[in-house]
Amino acid sequence: MRRILLQTALRRTLNDIQHVSPVPMRKAIGLTSTVYQQAEREFGMLPLPVVLHASAPDALAACWLMLRESLVVTGHVKRDTKEAVATTVSLSNGCTYCAQVQGMALEALSATSPEDTEADHGVRRVADWARSGASATTAARRVPFPLKHVPELVGVVLTFHYINRMANIFLPDSPLPRGIPRALRSRTLLMFSHLMRMALHAEHPPGASLDLLPTGPLASDLAWTRENPHVAEAFARAAVAIDAAGARSVPETVRNLLHRLLANWTGELPDRFFIADAVAKLPPPDRPAGLIAVQTALASSQVDTATVVEFRKTRPTDESLVELTSWASMSAARRICTWITADLEEHESLHG
Repeated sequence: MRRILLQTALRRTLNDIQHVSPVPMRKAIGLTSTVYQQAEREFGMLPLPVVLHASAPDALAACWLMLRESLVVTGHVKRDTKEAVATTVSLSNGCTYCAQVQGMALEALSATSPEDTEADHGVRRVADWARSGASATTAARRVPFPLKHVPELVGVVLTFHYINRMANIFLPDSPLPRGIPRALRSRTLLMFSHLMRMALHAEHPPGASLDLLPTGPLASDLAWTRENPHVAEAFARAAVAIDAAGARSVPETVRNLLHRLLANWTGELPDRFFIADAVAKLPPPDRPAGLIAVQTALASSQVDTATVVEFRKTRPTDESLVELTSWASMSAARRICTWITADLEEHESLHG
C-alpha cells in the first residue's frame, strides 16, 4: 500500500516540470503510455527526466532506450557502479535533481549490499574515470575496467550528459514534491529509496525496450557500443530518432553552428558573451532557436524563461522546444564521449 501511495504522489510531481505542459499518466496514449508504464515498473518510479519529453514521443522513447539499456538492465556491470557513474556525471554538470535521484538509488543499494572494501575501491576508480571525462583535457584515456564493460559504462556517461542538460532546463533542483517541509526532506528521500529498492534488485533483461523505436544504422562515433548488441541497438535507434527530431525542429543554420562550436569545444563552460556573439551570426529569425541550442549544449543552466518565451514567438509548440533541446543535448553528449573513447583500440590490446 505504501508503495502505491508513494508512486501516486510522485506522479503528481509532473506539475513540477517547467516550460512544457506535462502529460499525466492517465492521459498518456500510444508510445507515450508504453514508455511510462515500462519506465515506472523498471525504474521504481515515474522518472521525470524521461517524462519531460512526452510532448515529443520519439524523443521520449529515445531517452528511455538509452537509460534502460545502459543503466537499468541487468548486464555485465553491477548497478551500484553504474549509479555511481551517473551520480558523478550529474554532479559535474551541476544537475542536483539527477544527483539526488541517483543518490537515492545508491542508498537503496548500499542498504542491502554487504560492505566490500575491494569492490568499493573499484567503484571509486570507475567514478573517477567518469569525472575526468567532463573535459577533453583531463579525460582518462585508459579505462579502468574490462572491454566488455565499455558499452554499459560509456552508455551511462552519454545518457547522463544528455539527461542532465534536459533536467537543468525543465526540472526543479530536487525530486521531492513541492511543499515538503525541510524537516521531512531526509525522511522523504529515504522513503523514495525504499520505493526504488525492489526495482533496483529485480532482473531487467537486455533489449526489452528496443521495439519502441525502429532500427537504424550505428553512427561511427557510437562504435564503442559494438561489444554489446543491445546497447548498440538502443543507441543507434535513439540517435536516429533524435537526429530526425533535430531535422524537424532545429533550423539548418543552427545545426551547422552548433556542430562548428562542438568541433572545437573541450568541455569549458562558456560565458554569455561568447554564446551571444556566436548566435549573433545567425539570420535574425533563427537566433532564438540558436540561443537555446547553444546554451543547452554548452551551458544548460543558462536557459531561462525569457529565452524560452522568445523562442516560442516563432515556434510555439512544446514538441518543438523538446526536440530542439533533445537534439542539442545529444550532440553535446556524443561529443563528450569521443574524448573518453579515443583510445579504446589501445585499451582492447591491453585487456584482450
